[in-house]
Amino acid sequence: MSNKVLVTATINDEETSFLCEPRQSLLEVLRDVLNLTGAKEGCNNGNCGACAVIMNGVLVNSCLVLGVEANGATITTIEGITPKEGLHPLQQKFLEHAALQCGICTPGFIVAAKALLDKNPAPTEHEVRFWLAGNLCRCTGYDKIVRAVLDAAEVMRKEKQAVQPH
Repeated sequence: MSNKVLVTATINDEETSFLCEPRQSLLEVLRDVLNLTGAKEGCNNGNCGACAVIMNGVLVNSCLVLGVEANGATITTIEGITPKEGLHPLQQKFLEHAALQCGICTPGFIVAAKALLDKNPAPTEHEVRFWLAGNLCRCTGYDKIVRAVLDAAEVMRKEKQAVQPH
């Protein structure tokens, strides 16, 4: 007999309700129940960052959060970062800088970088490297990723300035 729990959360700006077992991780719920497969299972112990999401404004590894803990939460996944048309500047810059290869770590890096830029729109290279230290990549090396984040930050600042009244 299953003792599933009803959870209601705002995921990618949409109120969502789902049933999950008390032992299921948020990562399992996202991928297996809600069909949001952007977050990847890399290590399943919080060391790689491939499953990163933003929960209530805080970057978390969804493999370490229980699905039931999402009740009432606001969550942004990689799917929620992608605009309806085109790519987010982070995604575009990852492509332009060839900051991805196999793609397993890429969603986690982009979500982590988005969380950083939400808090600090003009980070230094050191701040980017420090912030992304919880994300592991075994293919590209980190220089291209850091350059992509710094370049995206500049684009995002310019876009924000262009829409602000003077």
